[in-house]
Amino acid sequence: MKDLFDKFRESKGPLGQYQDVAHGYFSFPKLEGELGPRMTFRGKECIIWSINSYLGITNHPEVRKADAESAAEYGLAYPMGARIMSGETDAHIQLEEELAEFTQKEAALLLNFGYQGIMSIVDACLTRHDVVVYDRDDHACIMDGIRMHQGPKFAFTHNDIDHFLVRMEQAKKEAEKRNSGILVITEGVFGMRGEQGILKEICAYKEKYGFRLLVDDAHGFGTMGATGAGAGEEQGVQDQIDVYFSTFAKAMSGFGAFVSADRDIIEFMRYNLRSQVFAKSLCMPMVKGALVRLKLLREQPELREKLWKNVHHLQNGLREAGFDIGNTGACVTPVFLKGSTYEAGALIYDLRETYGIFCSVVLPPVIPKGQLILRLIPTAEHTETDIQETLDAFKAVRSKLEDGTYEKVGEMFKAGEINVV
Repeated sequence: MKDLFDKFRESKGPLGQYQDVAHGYFSFPKLEGELGPRMTFRGKECIIWSINSYLGITNHPEVRKADAESAAEYGLAYPMGARIMSGETDAHIQLEEELAEFTQKEAALLLNFGYQGIMSIVDACLTRHDVVVYDRDDHACIMDGIRMHQGPKFAFTHNDIDHFLVRMEQAKKEAEKRNSGILVITEGVFGMRGEQGILKEICAYKEKYGFRLLVDDAHGFGTMGATGAGAGEEQGVQDQIDVYFSTFAKAMSGFGAFVSADRDIIEFMRYNLRSQVFAKSLCMPMVKGALVRLKLLREQPELREKLWKNVHHLQNGLREAGFDIGNTGACVTPVFLKGSTYEAGALIYDLRETYGIFCSVVLPPVIPKGQLILRLIPTAEHTETDIQETLDAFKAVRSKLEDGTYEKVGEMFKAGEINVV
């Protein structure tokens, strides 16, 4: 018999295999200073494209005031205990009511954290007899929820309506055989590539197949739609989303999350979401702060307008310079390149050290081998100068990628001749 922990010594995993040359620089980097478009990395000011504070409200005077005053009044512990036991407050109830109204649903429920929250939502929606159909590019939190499901599961090719319909025919047969229901899960905006989910196309088949629709709209909430209610509003199908989920960690610049739906669904979840029933209530400073953040989303559309002005400036500039940014239809701005993992390391190192540009890189196994994605998150706080400097830097590093400069430097990283950790 083997020691359970032998595997930790034999393999560090697909991402952990790079930790000796990556930790502290490429992975787990430390950004210092006030959150914003320019921060300090290893003593050097960089333009930051890796923070999801889309509307830049983390430093808004009203937000900072609410956060500070709530922390001073309540501390971070209040309320103690799960809401079902001792953690209920008027502020929690008020925030849920306002979130429900904002997302055009009957009711809402606060969640302590988004990742665990949506896992519990998937779990609560499905019995072992039910069928789930999902986009194969759904976020890891959704996948982990689906992994707990003991019934039939059907994945469809990302944003492929034809394959979705193939899967729906299979799901319908299973559901009829089991006398059970079908849940479809997709995203409003896919966070790696910025593509909107095909919500409108999927909703066109709700009547035919009788499924219910769960949408994770973490990147769409607060940024898309006429009022900021998300990708469903943007596509004109918000009323056809049965269960709407989003996090506070993007446009709301905080932590925690929520789910909104018809009242009977939310009341069921209130008593059956294991990640909430058996967990401490969301702390009061975040609840009070979220009320102010939501007020800004409603009352200051100019924040969203400034965000999209920056998004268009950055994305149009990249396209005009000949970069492939895929089919992004959201703020997420991917730049698709070709190269090895170590070439990516050389490129990122050059961007940060030579040009003062800090962005994230997406590598295999998240994407196919030989591909690279540089992922940029524009915010309302970025300036025209930030964007132009970034465009100039990208033009410079692309030529080095194409002429083999980064291939040579990458081999030096691989051989340990360059060590940035």
